[in-house]
Formats: sequence, structure tokens, C-alpha cells
Amino acid sequence: MSSMNDPLWGLPDPDLHADLYADVPVKRAIAWVFDALLVFLLTLLALPFTAFLGLFFYPLLWIGISFLYRVFTIAGGSATWGMRLMSIQLRTGRGERFGPADAIMHTLLYTLCVSFLVPQLISAVLMMTSARSQGLHDMVLGTTAINRSR
Repeated sequence: MSSMNDPLWGLPDPDLHADLYADVPVKRAIAWVFDALLVFLLTLLALPFTAFLGLFFYPLLWIGISFLYRVFTIAGGSATWGMRLMSIQLRTGRGERFGPADAIMHTLLYTLCVSFLVPQLISAVLMMTSARSQGLHDMVLGTTAINRSR
């Protein structure tokens, strides 16, 4: 098969560039915890601005703030702040950094995956076992996370 017909032809080959994928699943997990804590703090900061009515619809408040946080940070630097802390960044199937449209699509599919147990578990297993450490949402979009170049 020609590399031009491969939908992931722009991503680094995991066999030739193993250093770009080294420890990415662990780094993604740590980044996820950091981002979840940050979103929690942001939701607490937002509660007074809702006159504390946000407590009645807290899961929706969480989803909304998480979605906005992820879209803006990913569109701005191809990584959330947790990912930046762990020195990883997202890349499109063309090997490019994420733009706003990529960030919205990635965040939308990510949010759907983490909203349901089965897709979330499938995504976690795929990140640990696939050559490019891709989650379910990454495989659908043809994206991945790699170690930032030094």
C-alpha cells in the first residue's frame, strides 16, 4: 500500500520513531488527572457566578467547562495544560498541530467516549496496546499524542 493512501501517513512511524511514543499512555493518564483537577477547580470558581444554582446541574456545568477548557487549550497549543506539563502534544493524521476545528472534533469525540463506560474502557485499552497509543476517539479521527520534540 502506498504511504499516500494510508490515512496516517503524516504521523511518525512508531517503529522508526519509538522515542516519540515512549511513555505516552502513562503521560496521557497523568495529564488527564491534572486536567480533571483543573476543571474541578474551574467549576468551583464558576459556581458563585451561577448564584450556586450550578450545584443543581453540576454534571452539565462540568461537561461545559471541560469542553471549553479542552477546545481552547488544544486549539491554542495542540495540548491541554496537563499535556503540556507532561511534554506531549496532539497531532493530526497529517502530522500537523491541531487547529480550532481539529480541537472541537477531538474534544467532542473525547467527551462522548468518557461519558459512557464501555467506550472509555475501550479507549483506555487501545491507548495501552496500539502502536501509536491512540484512544478510540484518536483512531476515529486519525490523530495521536506524541512526545514533544526537544
